[in-house]
Amino acid sequence: MVSAHLCPPDVVSSAVELGDNATENRLANDDQPALYCPSEVRILILDDDESICRMIQAALSSSTFKVDIVSDPLRIEDALHGKAYQVIILDYVLPGLEAEQVLDWIRETQPDASIIVVTAYPSIDSALSCLRARTYDYLTKPFQVSHLQRVVNRCLESRGLLRMSEEALRESLGTIIRERRKGLGLTLAQMAQRTGVSLGYLSQIELGKNSASIETLYRITLGLGMKLAELFQAVQNS
Repeated sequence: MVSAHLCPPDVVSSAVELGDNATENRLANDDQPALYCPSEVRILILDDDESICRMIQAALSSSTFKVDIVSDPLRIEDALHGKAYQVIILDYVLPGLEAEQVLDWIRETQPDASIIVVTAYPSIDSALSCLRARTYDYLTKPFQVSHLQRVVNRCLESRGLLRMSEEALRESLGTIIRERRKGLGLTLAQMAQRTGVSLGYLSQIELGKNSASIETLYRITLGLGMKLAELFQAVQNS
């Protein structure tokens, strides 16, 4: 939590009450797999529409994300000279500011930050500008909050700043293995015979109660007619 005296008035810490919107966002987060953040992640939202800032903030705020917002374009440059951020969500069109100038400020003051651009006025020129600036993604408004959550998670995962918890990984692997087995019309007993893995152990793996070694997962994927890499790709896509 950022104390008020440590940041400009328009930079608000992540504890926000949004009524029905907050409830919907919490419900959306409940459907997400448990994620583990090995280090503190800070996210900055730059958008002159404060309601959008707070909606995104509520969707991304968690015990591991520190989310600040700036809705006054005149305070953006100062905010970028403050704390270091891992992700910056930027509205491409800000009153009184040129997008290229803001992108330059970000590159100069936050060289390690990944930039996700959102805009209600998509164009080829702005898309090319963002491509040249090596932004991570370019989203058009209106967008689904759940989609933005996935984009942010993928961005952090690609940098090794976010990954599934061990429990969530076990459950995801188990679910994929179980669904694949059932899709092939195989019983647990038949799967055990195919793989040489005991029926009880297979059951525990499918339920996400037990961690399987790489060797065991390799034998399971052979029994399912898939590659080991495909299994982990399915986990990532889930």
